[in-house]
Amino acid sequence: MNLIATPARLSTATSTFDAEFKARLHWSADTDASIEQGVADILADVQQRGDAAVLDYTARFDGLQASSIAELELTQAELKRAFDELPDVQRVALESAARRVRSYHEAQRKASGESWSYRDEDGTLLGQKSILSTVLAFMYPVARPPIRRAC
Repeated sequence: MNLIATPARLSTATSTFDAEFKARLHWSADTDASIEQGVADILADVQQRGDAAVLDYTARFDGLQASSIAELELTQAELKRAFDELPDVQRVALESAARRVRSYHEAQRKASGESWSYRDEDGTLLGQKSILSTVLAFMYPVARPPIRRAC
């Protein structure tokens, strides 16, 4: 399988930079709701049609034609070869990210619901604060409505 990502490239040297940059930053509640609905529709379709829907969306969004889910699977050898072929700077960045994610989740797992924090290898403070409430409050109306009696 050969997937190639082509990120959008912006240059501050072009006269259209400001407009292109603002267009990528624009976000609204309508956009958010539209995206959530689109995702919900896709999930419902996959739930209903299964692998056929996954293959359809793979062709639509990734431009990759596959006749079965097995064709989309990568072997360990393919994954290793792709990793080994990465430029050094990207490989180092991925290894660093994997260490940070692993470290964070190990700390999270050890905490068992307790608050915790630590500084990772680059000095970033990471953690989680758990606040358990020992106060239970009830709300009820102070005034009671009048009781109406049938005459």
